[in-house]
Amino acid sequence: MKRISILGATGSIGRNTVEVIGGHPDKFRVVGLAAKNNISLLESQIRRFRPEVVAVYDEAAAERLRKKDLHVEICSGEEGLVRAATLNNADLVVSAIVGSPGLVPTYEAIRAGKDIALATKEALVMAGGLVMAEAARRGVRVLPVDSEHSAIFQCLNGRDMKEVEKIVLTASGGPFYRKHISEFEAITPEDALRHPTWDMGRKISIDSATLMNKGLEVIEACWLFDLPPEKVEVVLHPQSIIHSMVKFIDGCVIAHMSVPDMKGPISYALSWPGRFDAVLPALDLAAVGELTFLAPDTKKYPSLLLAYDAIRTGGTMPCVLNAANEVAVEAFLDRRISFTDIPRVISKTMSGHKVLKSDSIDTVINASNRAREQAREIIESQESRVKS
Repeated sequence: MKRISILGATGSIGRNTVEVIGGHPDKFRVVGLAAKNNISLLESQIRRFRPEVVAVYDEAAAERLRKKDLHVEICSGEEGLVRAATLNNADLVVSAIVGSPGLVPTYEAIRAGKDIALATKEALVMAGGLVMAEAARRGVRVLPVDSEHSAIFQCLNGRDMKEVEKIVLTASGGPFYRKHISEFEAITPEDALRHPTWDMGRKISIDSATLMNKGLEVIEACWLFDLPPEKVEVVLHPQSIIHSMVKFIDGCVIAHMSVPDMKGPISYALSWPGRFDAVLPALDLAAVGELTFLAPDTKKYPSLLLAYDAIRTGGTMPCVLNAANEVAVEAFLDRRISFTDIPRVISKTMSGHKVLKSDSIDTVINASNRAREQAREIIESQESRVKS
């Protein structure tokens, strides 16, 4: 029986993970759960799985949960997340915390020798070199949960990377791939949150609409598969049936296809190197009818170019990109900036950053914190100009 700790248990990936695990009670035992502040859902998960340790990032929410008399250790803050990530008897940690708060728990889980089912792409965006080096040092397996990276992982299936010409990450294009760029300025948060294919959280939905999510996945792919950015290609595929592809040096292409459902890649990460039966409905290609592909318009989606710029620059620049994006997305959701301001804030923050070598987690976190301050200053300066 595999013992699992789930970081981000109440988010989209976490909920799907719980569903997959719940379907195989003979194969898994949940020993740890961690969430931000959704204690209502977390309480139901605790009662269902009876874990040993529960972590709530928000201290006030943790205190409310402690009053529920659930007979479980409840810890809080970053220390609590690390506690849930490093449990002695956990075999696999599902890292599904959205955003930069997932970096330290994921890194500490690796340091503790835990295999990782990785959905927190920011861990590799911010500190990919450190994370993957530590995983290699500890003999830890990093199993991708993002649908695109899981697809690449399955297409490669242990093949010699010298045979790989490129990997191709597919993107749905979000809700606006048919919209003209002249209409982007008027896009509202409600518009951007209406993803046509995937059911995701608010932040990831906005990232999908700007294509920053795909940019972060490019950076993640470079680290996961040890590839330079010029060997990672992005193509829009609105049907979201082909989740990614591998181009080989002989001109052949292998693609991974399924109905769009995150239970597929989650299940594969949990069951690897085997597979579970009947995880997803069978794919009916005749019913799908057509599969279309488009090159991304980088004038409409400048965030994608910013991500390529960041990984090519290296050092602390990718974590600055990520930090500025998180601040800009939050400001857009709060209606403080427009949709088209998101990449502008990121670009200005990156332009003002002095790149450092990412030689420690502290260096990465300090660079991220400074980038957040710079991004907030840029937004506040813009607000001041508008008011005057």
